[in-house]
Amino acid sequence: MSKFHVLIPAAGSGSRMGVTLPKQYLPLNGKPLIHHALSLFAAAPRITSVHVVIAPDDALWTKHEVDHGSKVVVHALGGATRAATVLNGLEAIAGQVAEDDWILVHDAARPGLSMAMLDRLLDSLQEDAVGGLLAIPLADTLKREGAGQRVARTEPRDGLWQAQTPQMFRYALLKQALQQAGGAPTDEAQAVEALGFSPKLVPGELRNLKITYPQDLQLAEAILLADARSNT
Repeated sequence: MSKFHVLIPAAGSGSRMGVTLPKQYLPLNGKPLIHHALSLFAAAPRITSVHVVIAPDDALWTKHEVDHGSKVVVHALGGATRAATVLNGLEAIAGQVAEDDWILVHDAARPGLSMAMLDRLLDSLQEDAVGGLLAIPLADTLKREGAGQRVARTEPRDGLWQAQTPQMFRYALLKQALQQAGGAPTDEAQAVEALGFSPKLVPGELRNLKITYPQDLQLAEAILLADARSNT
């Protein structure tokens, strides 16, 4: 039976946060941001291993004492882009996973993933021929920007989804997709799509937001606080 492995690219700088500390190390409820994703995967019985790919010159992983547990392996092989970082990680674990094992690529800056969402993804895709990703249908009206930061037109949102992570594909397919990807795909699904495949959309949740701007941290703090209260 195919196993499930997690790969977390964590070599970025998070420049849009407006801080010098890389985003994955920003404090959230007393722990580095990346800790929250790692703790979920470490506690998930269906996940065999977790691989974090950090920048080669990253001296903060040890300094921040990220609590990663025995499932987690760190690879200082981050590349210039997300796609390069993920591909480097895949090549590093080539001897540890089977070609048909599942790889779940997850953003280090998504602390709101829940065990229910993770199980939903695994259950929905474990027998799928392609793989897929968590995503949510777009609810807001979309505006196309024109000159002078004015609205050029309104874009139809029918059938549009906002991609989240994890994004889950077989090891061999994902590696091939990233090796052949032209330019720099913004996520793994885009690289797989370029090979002619159609990844499956699995409903995610708003709480699985990506920390991109400073105000996102406040929302994530509220979500985690609500979780803590419901568990007491």
